[in-house]
Amino acid sequence: MEKKYKLTEETINVEGKTLYHIEALRDFGDVKKGEKGGYVENEDNLSHYDNCWVYENAMVCGNAQVYDNAKIYGNAVVCDKAMVYDNAKVYDNVMVCDDAIVCDNAEVYDYSWIYDNATVCHNTKIYGSVKIYDKAVVCGNARVRDNAWVWGNAEVYDYAEVCGNAEVYGNAKVYGDAIVGGDTNIFGNAKVYGEANVYGEANVCDNAEVCGDMEVYD
Repeated sequence: MEKKYKLTEETINVEGKTLYHIEALRDFGDVKKGEKGGYVENEDNLSHYDNCWVYENAMVCGNAQVYDNAKIYGNAVVCDKAMVYDNAKVYDNVMVCDDAIVCDNAEVYDYSWIYDNATVCHNTKIYGSVKIYDKAVVCGNARVRDNAWVWGNAEVYDYAEVCGNAEVYGNAKVYGDAIVGGDTNIFGNAKVYGEANVYGEANVCDNAEVCGDMEVYD
């Protein structure tokens, strides 16, 4: 294996951990030999294969792994046992931690947090001050933005969008072209799908289904 970067002598201390400024040893992807990257705790954090890279002030530490063609930049932090891989991008002030996974072509940015055993994958975009945690899954071409939370065993997928201050949790599912916004709560075994639109301060719970082109609000 030809190493693509080295740990320099420039270090920072973060919560008792020593992180090393990295420097590229060869050209790859959009990185040039000699270019400084972000910070890692050790070489297990960032693969020497493919074009993955940690840029700018981003940090990867603990047992976290970044590999394939994933990119971490801005002030993003990937830590604990989290994994970011494939062509995923994590940037701005994002935190990905615990056993969370961000993969495929997913993008997570702004001030979002992905943690616990949550999975963000496929072509999803997560932005704003979003929190996705527990065992929640966001996949397909879904969007979760603003101050929305997705947690528990909830799933958001297809072209669905969760926005505003909405919360989706329990075993709830939001999919199709559905939009959930406002201060809505979707929980229990509820399903929102099709071209349904749920907003305001609505609660959809238990085994309820909102589908087709239905609108539920207040």
